[in-house]
Amino acid sequence: MLPFEIVILGGGPGGITAARKLRQAGKSVALVEHAHWGGAYLNYGRISTKMLLGAVAPGAALNALQRGRVIRGGTIELDVAALQNRIRRFILDTRQSLSKDLTGLGVSLFTGRGVCTGPGRVRVFTTQGDKELAGACIILACGTSPAVFPSLAPDNDCILNSTELLRIAEVPESIIILGSEAIGLELGDFFAAVGSKVTIIEPAPHIAPLEDPDIAEEFLRALNKKGIVCHEGTRVTQLRTWGAQAELTLEHGRVITADKALIALGRTPNTAGLGAENAGCILDERGYVTVNSRLEAAHNMYAIGDVNGMAILPHAGEHQAHYVANRILGKEGGEYASGPIPTCIHGGTEIMRVGQTAQALLENGKSVEVSRAPFSMNPMARASGDTSGFVKVVWDKGRIAGIAAVGHGVSHLVTAAQLLVKGSYGGSKLQEVMFAHPTLDELLPMAITAHKTTISGK
Repeated sequence: MLPFEIVILGGGPGGITAARKLRQAGKSVALVEHAHWGGAYLNYGRISTKMLLGAVAPGAALNALQRGRVIRGGTIELDVAALQNRIRRFILDTRQSLSKDLTGLGVSLFTGRGVCTGPGRVRVFTTQGDKELAGACIILACGTSPAVFPSLAPDNDCILNSTELLRIAEVPESIIILGSEAIGLELGDFFAAVGSKVTIIEPAPHIAPLEDPDIAEEFLRALNKKGIVCHEGTRVTQLRTWGAQAELTLEHGRVITADKALIALGRTPNTAGLGAENAGCILDERGYVTVNSRLEAAHNMYAIGDVNGMAILPHAGEHQAHYVANRILGKEGGEYASGPIPTCIHGGTEIMRVGQTAQALLENGKSVEVSRAPFSMNPMARASGDTSGFVKVVWDKGRIAGIAAVGHGVSHLVTAAQLLVKGSYGGSKLQEVMFAHPTLDELLPMAITAHKTTISGK
């Protein structure tokens, strides 16, 4: 039995952040990762997606200026093999840097599947044999994986999950994307940019189902301009590989075929076989680890990041990791408070949001007002050649409850928006902040000071 003060299961953003902070404070720390350092976000997910989108961004800028007749010609040809090699090198280099950094700090690294065998006890199954670890405190930071449904399962042929699609060697002529949250929309944007015929199927009433309908409607217009076909509020009865293509059948009988299909219908927690119940944890009906207001899952046990289901975002996991580390170090005694959580969907057209949606407030019986500023009034948006979209402020009883935006480059507004929401910079208080001119940031105060409209849930 190898004794440690803290044993952390999961080497993604949350686990690594907690390990660093605790080790720097002098604690003995074991960090267990079943696959690759950096977790799913680095190795199989949104980091790779951002590098794909970065490669096609110059083409989107060129097209926008061509539509405005500023540029008369020019093309950009993407070398997919070179791009995939670049992504692989970046991931490998980052993994190695993480391992070297953690080892240099004195964190004990274990590569293998960690299983809780009892309170304060973890068994790690490695290729070199099993290791028994004891921890005065256990932190679960195991993350999530692409969700799988019995009738909509990847077959490693024409039907893929996001991990498999990100490794694809050739661009398919056509692709069906089932699901329109971040991963589905971002990969749809990439494949449309490189010439694939893209069809997006969303079972919810509108695409980007976590956002307000007006944000989704504006985003839908942008997708349609790119030739992306979207079916909203449509359920699927069957998805299979038939011959050399993916064949999808909608509930009303329509059949759609494509070279590939992506299943992007959310995430599922990595708690199967974890043995968290052996340590006193309780899993909810979806398999997420239940935590209290202090992120405690059981006595001397915490769950942070995706695995607790509070927010499936890497920065949320890191934020929770800092809080838990401070609790263990005796520097934090209060309840966990995330503050307004920032989210982004990246691509040629983007969505940014901090805080509450208007729809969520209405469903909770709140009286809601909104104010907006269009991109058409911003000189930097005009310079880019794309003036579609707007910034929207959601108000609850005269206080800023959330800020959202849809348009080109709006992810760059997210941190400023977070500070404005957190500090409730409305009314005269807004004058405490000076916004540079000309920038996209100027849309934020413009939206805050714009005329407010009361909305209802009807």
